Amino acid sequence: MSAENPSAGGAYRLVDLLLVSFNSAHLLAPLRSSLSQAEAPGVKLRVLAVDNASSDGSGDILRNTFPCELFIQNEVNVGFGRANNQLAEHVRGDYVLLLNTDAFVSPETVRTSVEYMDRHHRCGILGVKLTGSDGSPQPSRRSFPTPLTTFIRRTGLYRYIPVEQARDDLTLDHDVVTDCDWVPGCYYLVRRAVLDEIGLFDPRFFMYFEEVDHCRRARNAGWTVTYLASTSVVHLGGESAKSVSELSQGRQISALQVESELLYMRKHFGVTGLVCHLGLVVIGDVILATKELIRMRSPRAALRQFMQTRTSWRLAWKTRFGVRPTR
Repeated sequence: MSAENPSAGGAYRLVDLLLVSFNSAHLLAPLRSSLSQAEAPGVKLRVLAVDNASSDGSGDILRNTFPCELFIQNEVNVGFGRANNQLAEHVRGDYVLLLNTDAFVSPETVRTSVEYMDRHHRCGILGVKLTGSDGSPQPSRRSFPTPLTTFIRRTGLYRYIPVEQARDDLTLDHDVVTDCDWVPGCYYLVRRAVLDEIGLFDPRFFMYFEEVDHCRRARNAGWTVTYLASTSVVHLGGESAKSVSELSQGRQISALQVESELLYMRKHFGVTGLVCHLGLVVIGDVILATKELIRMRSPRAALRQFMQTRTSWRLAWKTRFGVRPTR
């Protein structure tokens, strides 16, 4: 579907831009500046935004200074995936772009992404090259995690065990266009037809793994997930989580990641896969603790390595072994 652009006298692609804000007031001015350059000939952005109960005035900034066609103010933080689902109910464009408030697009990024998907009709989801503010590369295309590859990566054994899916993401070639398993959600362009077929995010994922699960479901439905190397986005990363102690504390972030990992393992690998994952977590902690002792660290440092085991088994019980979320 394309629409007529009266001012330009030609057709354009309508892209619904979904923004989820959580205590990101300090990012919204540069984000607005970035977006003002992103609407290129042939592309029209329609901004839909939701604020997840911010305490720093983010909601007011979005409501009053952004060209939001739809704005939703949540009374509680419902998480990244569920907030995007709220907005997904109102999309009507050819494409839907999920953009983090700490991700800044270059002027040609959206146009280049849309043009690629227009040429490749089975491309359902697309990501681009991600860099830090200093230009340093960030993992931009990734492989689906399994109990085994998660164990190999966490323990550092990927350096010695030649399992392709367990390689360090930054060792992958980020200079070529390629189909991949999944792309990060900070810049996440989805074809509308994908949402019509499989929906957006599984609401059980409060944070983390929602895009991994979505890309897996899209690929299972016959769509491809593509990494586009010819354009880039500056991604700061973790800015919203830094703003409040509940999310900025290492243990809290770890717990959110661990919980989503358990939900993902149970969903895609069943009870057997989840039990295997939990067993490998214990073995992994033993390996990491042994490394600490070999390095002549204190026994206390070695014992700290078992935090993953404690957190994983505690959350396995609380989530009924990966069936339901805790929040």
